[in-house]
Amino acid sequence: MSLILTFLGKGGTGRTTVAIAAAKQLAAQGKRVLLAAQDTGPGLSLLLNASLTPDPQELSPNLQVVQFKTSTLLERNWEEVKKLEAQYLRTPIIKDVYGQELIVLPGMDRALELNAIREYDAGGKYDVIIYDGSGDVSTLRTLGMPESLSWYSRRFGKLITDSDLVKTISPFIQPIVSTVLNVNWSGDIAQPPKEVTNILEQGKAALADPKRLLAYLVTTEDPAAVATARYLWGNAQQVGLTVSGVILNSTTMPESGVATEFSPLPISAVPRSATGDWQPLIDALPNFTQVAQVPKPIEINVSAREVRLFLPGFDKKQVKLTQSGPEVTIEAGDQRRNIFLPPGLSGSTVKGAKFQDSYLIISF
Repeated sequence: MSLILTFLGKGGTGRTTVAIAAAKQLAAQGKRVLLAAQDTGPGLSLLLNASLTPDPQELSPNLQVVQFKTSTLLERNWEEVKKLEAQYLRTPIIKDVYGQELIVLPGMDRALELNAIREYDAGGKYDVIIYDGSGDVSTLRTLGMPESLSWYSRRFGKLITDSDLVKTISPFIQPIVSTVLNVNWSGDIAQPPKEVTNILEQGKAALADPKRLLAYLVTTEDPAAVATARYLWGNAQQVGLTVSGVILNSTTMPESGVATEFSPLPISAVPRSATGDWQPLIDALPNFTQVAQVPKPIEINVSAREVRLFLPGFDKKQVKLTQSGPEVTIEAGDQRRNIFLPPGLSGSTVKGAKFQDSYLIISF
């Protein structure tokens, strides 16, 4: 299994430059590194001075780079999808449609990227996968997708099953899902097969384990960049992603005001630009393989009948709490977190909640 590392922050703060430097640092330490980037144009190619492709290519010893292209990820399975349509529908309507002609549904691009990362992780070829995504809430939604899908399956499974539309198209949907996810899906479409359930559970477990998946905030001293980083910090806590520190693009040590904004996270001040020489930036980076002692996104204390969520960047007016059966839902920022109460608290009703020192404390 790989360590999956990503960087969050406002555009223009140097996230991609930091991601490249981190990849170079870890590769120099002997780690097998994959730098995986979204299809964001020529910027990454120019920084790396290399032509990138949708397949991993070696940039230097221990370091490979791949630039995701959604159309390529989708097209690779498209011919199989067309064969299945011809098999299950008497009058196929997509037989003459080519993968490169497809308009990708909103959110599918991120899902395809997440699935590609999952496959690279499962392949065992890399010790570290650095995901250079958009670095905003869409990256957090991507990483939080296993939890979201699991929740929708639990909450809406019965509704989906009883839908006349789903009853009509399910014989076609099932084999398509099986092909795209490479799993055997048969029976009730609203009940994921064991393979899919395992994928979702593995994704949720990785998200909750800072030794498997973690993030760093990247910012400058600009107030807008600082505010954005704090906002993303709070949203990361909502999806259960551990933020291990802050990388400040600055030529000087951080001012006390900046440090206070991100307390208790450790802050590393790094040069603003690599300017052709990557070593000063690499040397200034933190040790990404050492998990920092930072607040956990969530702590559940059954004996004290208490759940604590660390939500920096928010106040009580921005947080909404609801309960449905054994689940408690917390909405903050652009994220919704669903907490499935463990034995000992399951069936208990929320008795109170308070916001104190950036913690939402829920009592049962």
